[in-house]
Order: sequence, then structure tokens, then C-alpha cells
Amino acid sequence: MLLDSHTHIDMREFDDDRDRVLRRAHDSGVAAIIDIGIDIASSEAAIALAEKYDYVYATVGIHPHDASKMTEADINRLESLVRHPKVVAIGETGLDFYRNRSSKESQVEVFERHLELASKARLPVVIHSRNARDEVFEILKGWVAGLKASDKLVGVLHCFSGDADFGRKYIDMGFLISFAGPVTYPKSSAAGVAKEIPLEKMLIETDCPFLAPQVHRGKRNEPSYVSYVAAKIAEVKGVLVESVSEATSANAIRLFRLPIKQVVER
Repeated sequence: MLLDSHTHIDMREFDDDRDRVLRRAHDSGVAAIIDIGIDIASSEAAIALAEKYDYVYATVGIHPHDASKMTEADINRLESLVRHPKVVAIGETGLDFYRNRSSKESQVEVFERHLELASKARLPVVIHSRNARDEVFEILKGWVAGLKASDKLVGVLHCFSGDADFGRKYIDMGFLISFAGPVTYPKSSAAGVAKEIPLEKMLIETDCPFLAPQVHRGKRNEPSYVSYVAAKIAEVKGVLVESVSEATSANAIRLFRLPIKQVVER
């Protein structure tokens, strides 16, 4: 059993064959798929997919790229969407100082509003961090300090690009670390980092349609390809791929509080 913890299956790249892509993933052993909201429209689309497929779940959020565009009405809409029973997290949120498509100030403000919403809704957060390592860490450190001690798992660093030492700092704060297609790239450091991160603190993802694994690099990614991520992690850790699949699936079920028995029985 595999779980793809981060997809954008609602994007237009899948408009021609979305149903077939989802069925292919499920038939290949992907028991659950998390579709990630990056703006109001995609958050609503993710929920619509989750309503259609019992093995798809949704998150709601506004990506840092669009932080400058966010309005108070958007926050109110997120607060409404988060009440849907198949919404399992807040995000994708965080900071992206690489593209800088929104000002740093607006990104920080929107990030903090998402964290407030996550606290209120008692949901984990899905974090995007690019070229903003220290800033993201300090904001999350302050947020976690204000959470109740019972909130053991607080979120996930999606498509983690930091080093192992920094990953361990996030783990100590209660976060999980997620790896995607770059773990299979020959020139990427992700495989070495994955080797050092404990399986019980790890998720796997595709981030499709982006970041296809090496064997499909340059083409559209899809949820069934999460198996390549699992296989590479098993290789670098020297364990069975079944061990990676079992551990990362259990972690995702726990973090997102998935009713996985219903999924498996389907």
C-alpha cells in the first residue's frame, strides 16, 4: 500500500484524462491521494475531487506565490472550506523567496494567517519552503511553541530540500519530512538526506504534475509514480520497499487522520 501525500491532480494538465490517472494510481496500489489547494479555485476543486473519489482527500490554502492577491474574503472562504469533512490539512502555505512572485511581507502575513487557521481548525499544515529556510523555520518554531502539547504531529515539510540536520530540527518540532521525485535525480542531494531521516518521520509524494522521477523526467508526473520514490528510498536505506511503503503510509494516515480502513476495503 502506498499513499501520495502531495498532488495537484486538479490542475489543467490532467483535464483530458484525470479519471484514468486516478484509477491507474488506485489500481497500482496507491490507497489514498492528497490533493493540495494552492488558491481558492484549486481548494474548491480538490474538495470536489474528494467528494467524487473516496480515496482522494483535500487540503485548502493559498500558495505563497499568490500571497499578494489574497483578500479578507479569501480567508473567510478558507474558513468555510476547512469545515468540509474531507479537508485534512491547511496549505500549501509557506514562503518562496526564489520566485518572489509576491512580496516577502505579504508572504509572511499570509503564512501566519494560515497558521492561525490551522490552530483554530486543529489541522496540520503543508509547508512550502524555497530560499527561505531560516525565515520559515523561525515562524514555525514560534507557532509550534504556542500549540497544545497534545498536538504531536503538526505538519509536513513538503518536497524537503534542506539538509539532514535541518530536517532533524523540524522532526524535533513535530513535523514530518516528505520526499518527492528529486530523490531519484542523480545530481540531487535528496537521496542522501532521505538516508538519514527515520522512516517513522517520513512521507513520500509526487507533487504531480511536477517533478517526475528520473525514469519519466521531463514528462508529466502522476500519483502512480510515487512508487519510484518509495523504491529509491528503500535502495538508499537498504530496506525492503514494502517497509518504506508501510511506514510512510502509516505516517500519512496518522498526520492527516485518514479513515484508511474504508479506503483499503474498497
